[in-house]
Amino acid sequence: MGKVTGFLEIDRADRRYAQASDRIRHYREFMLPLSEETTRNQAARCMNCGIPYCHTGCPVNNQIPDWNDLVYRGDWEEAARNLHTTNNFPEFTGRVCPAPCEASCTLNLQDSSVTIKTIECAIVDRAWAEGWIKPEPAAHKTGKRIAVVGSGPAGLACAQQLARVGHEVHLFEKNAKPGGLLRYGIPDFKMEKRHIDRRITQMKGEGVIFHCNTLVGRDVAAKSLVDDYDAVALAGGAEAPRDLPAPGRDLAGVHFAMDFLPQQNRRVGGEPIGSNEPISATGKHVVVIGGGDTGSDCIGTSIRQGAVKVTQLEIMPMPPKAEDKMSTWPNWPLKLRTSSSHEEGAERDFAVVTNSFEGENGAVTALNCVRVDSKFKPVEGSEFQLKADLVLLAMGFVAPKHEGMLSDLGLNLDKRGNVEANVVNYASSLGKVYACGDMRRGQSLVVWAIREGRQCASAIDKALMGATVLPR
Repeated sequence: MGKVTGFLEIDRADRRYAQASDRIRHYREFMLPLSEETTRNQAARCMNCGIPYCHTGCPVNNQIPDWNDLVYRGDWEEAARNLHTTNNFPEFTGRVCPAPCEASCTLNLQDSSVTIKTIECAIVDRAWAEGWIKPEPAAHKTGKRIAVVGSGPAGLACAQQLARVGHEVHLFEKNAKPGGLLRYGIPDFKMEKRHIDRRITQMKGEGVIFHCNTLVGRDVAAKSLVDDYDAVALAGGAEAPRDLPAPGRDLAGVHFAMDFLPQQNRRVGGEPIGSNEPISATGKHVVVIGGGDTGSDCIGTSIRQGAVKVTQLEIMPMPPKAEDKMSTWPNWPLKLRTSSSHEEGAERDFAVVTNSFEGENGAVTALNCVRVDSKFKPVEGSEFQLKADLVLLAMGFVAPKHEGMLSDLGLNLDKRGNVEANVVNYASSLGKVYACGDMRRGQSLVVWAIREGRQCASAIDKALMGATVLPR
């Protein structure tokens, strides 16, 4: 632990946002980091709680008390080394992870958890600034060739781990640049893409070979990967969005969130937006259907594009503003969470269902909605209409896309439509083929993707070599 009495003497202090009136004018990150002294003091709040419940909340098994103690003692380089033993990309999780570790912190019983996410981000940002993070190429090559499909956090973690133990790793990505949803889903104002770029440079230095603009199942046959490589790891994510099959769904102006968000990320990154029609919120009444992180990202992007008004609809009832700690801790609680995008001017409405879309001249003009009770039954007389020039469907993802690669390989799927594989060896129903991340577990968090990518790499290495030094 850090300072024995730190949690008694020091109040929680976390990073702040730049003013909303300033940050909505650009797409850069706007989180204001803590000073070194304040970060050290926050690390000192980590207490000797006997059983570090933060470990139960952290999917990548970060050794949180250990690097808190190292930060408190000023040994930042050792803290960075420790952090990277469990997490390949802490600059990603330090920016976009919801921090279930903080919900599990013992101090969260008093609603003042250690600022774990902020300290994590400070460690890795300092490591990059000091030049401590460098390629770690393997001393010896194994002669084994492995294909990894998908360069999101699961694929990147899997590929990096395998390369570091000497395998020749080829990573296939359908888009122009690696990163998956980290690059094309998460807005730049939450995570600038330079963080991805420098990791890609590191991985290239470790021997990973990237094949971008290559869709497996179209540009290269899926079965050829099985024939040409010693193992194939599928980490393509869960990209099939949940639709809203209501009357008027085919009107112009009704789009999936993941048709909207990647376009803006490509604009910021200087890429062509693609063959789809341009989608813009400029001067429009925008309605976002879905109350999760993707919906929040749509809000922040729409506001920056100059929307007249942004409304977010959620089918679930409004959650409580604070959880009952005694009944929820150390698990992730259901409570009202207000994102930075919500603070920028969006209106939220809960327990609402969209019955149909209204339109004129083939374009959406309004939504016909009704309020529902706790059993999602319509409340009589609660119907209302909501003006809408642009509707963004952000209701989550149901499964990986089956057409192409998965259907060509004929893999067994679970009852939710994900690739069937367990968390012991991550092997699919087809020999030499493994699955990890959202493609195996369904839509989830970046920390779960990194965990599964690492564990899948360990399983593949053990299967090929008979033993492995890679941690699970």
